[in-house]
Amino acid sequence: MDENSDSRLQHEVDALKRKLEEDRSKMTDGEITFMSQHFEAVPALNVKVRRILKGHQGKVLGLAWSLDKRHVVSSSQDGKLLVWDAFSSTKEFCISMPTTWVMACSFSPSNAVVACGGLDNKCTVYPLTPEEDPVVRKKLVATHSSYLSCCLFNMSDHQLLTGSGDSSCILWDVESGQMIQSFHGHAGDVMCIDNSPSECGRVFVSGVSFFNSSWLYNI
Repeated sequence: MDENSDSRLQHEVDALKRKLEEDRSKMTDGEITFMSQHFEAVPALNVKVRRILKGHQGKVLGLAWSLDKRHVVSSSQDGKLLVWDAFSSTKEFCISMPTTWVMACSFSPSNAVVACGGLDNKCTVYPLTPEEDPVVRKKLVATHSSYLSCCLFNMSDHQLLTGSGDSSCILWDVESGQMIQSFHGHAGDVMCIDNSPSECGRVFVSGVSFFNSSWLYNI
């Protein structure tokens, strides 16, 4: 390759770099201090305690509302998973886990199933039927190589999304327990995940400890 070809290629590379920088600068968000000047101050909220749900013997590590807006599931350091009627403050289900530090829990969209996991590196689903002990019909869906930090159903009872200390997020098929898709790129423990309600389960965001970063993924 002669000098003219090298020079031409270098010129093209420099032009592409400038174009990328220009496109990136157009998408750059403003600083919070600057952007907040254009909004009115939010008035103080008058927050009142409506219910206190007591029952765990250790730190509460996970909470999730059901879509019926009445039930809450909580997981704790005591190795218990509790399903509450938030209106009456009563416990409807108490499930003992095979491990302490149950860090994640989630309701399915139908409210018929809960998922949970923690230091056992697994995510297990439990059907909620008054006629039968949930432990009898439990189903192991997901297994990671490190602790399970978060889980949520992906817009249906049939897909489950999990995040882990192994720096990965994985989408699972609940029925078969097979991995559908894995998401990598984090340099630290994945601590939280949430999906976009406007994207019908096609987009989710994850957060990482220690690195002050969030990642947005397409499914």
